[in-house]
Amino acid sequence: MAITGISRPLAIAAVIAAGLALDQGVEFWGQTLTNVGIWTVFLYWLRQAPPDDQRALAICVFYATLGEIFLSLVWGLYEYRLANVPLFVPPGHALLFMLGRILAERAPGWIQWFVPLAAAPFVLVLAWSGLGTLDGLLFALFLLCMLSGRAGRLYAVMFMLSLAMEIYGTWLGNWTWAEEAPWLGFTTINPPLAAGAFYCMLDMLIVATVARHRPVPPPAVAPAFAVAQPK
Repeated sequence: MAITGISRPLAIAAVIAAGLALDQGVEFWGQTLTNVGIWTVFLYWLRQAPPDDQRALAICVFYATLGEIFLSLVWGLYEYRLANVPLFVPPGHALLFMLGRILAERAPGWIQWFVPLAAAPFVLVLAWSGLGTLDGLLFALFLLCMLSGRAGRLYAVMFMLSLAMEIYGTWLGNWTWAEEAPWLGFTTINPPLAAGAFYCMLDMLIVATVARHRPVPPPAVAPAFAVAQPK
């Protein structure tokens, strides 16, 4: 039976939470089982999704994979428990993105200004104290996405969802953020408050890519021999 309505966001949240707990709780097989479970759930819902959503979710996994390789393995901004990029992470991003879209459709319009205003004082304190100067940069990227994108409610929801997932994942020990961002020297807390900016940028990449590769229907041109019909 297909999972729809309120059951779907609850199921996505439960799958992500259980997968992270399993990955951390069982030394080796936990991550293997989580890889299989997350991919199975993702492919199941991908198959049920409309063509446009299938394209967007596939692009999400592609960009998430590239982003994880760069941010973790190349830049060293954070490190996973086994010093790798777990295979469940890219489809996990897509599931969280799916959850964000579902919740954003039901979120009130005021969330677009409430989230930035509520987060701003904490970002300023972190930047002023020197504990999390990276948050200042990430929060600026978040505001840029809010101003330039057309999905303000989605960005606000993803900001909160990603923060909740980051707190949960770092609390379990699935990954750990570096105390200082390599190359830039910005300080970070574990996790950064404004880590959701990465999800906003991911969404903008997805939307831009889908729009660029969406087939354009041919214009409807009346035949040259058509005659006017009486009204």
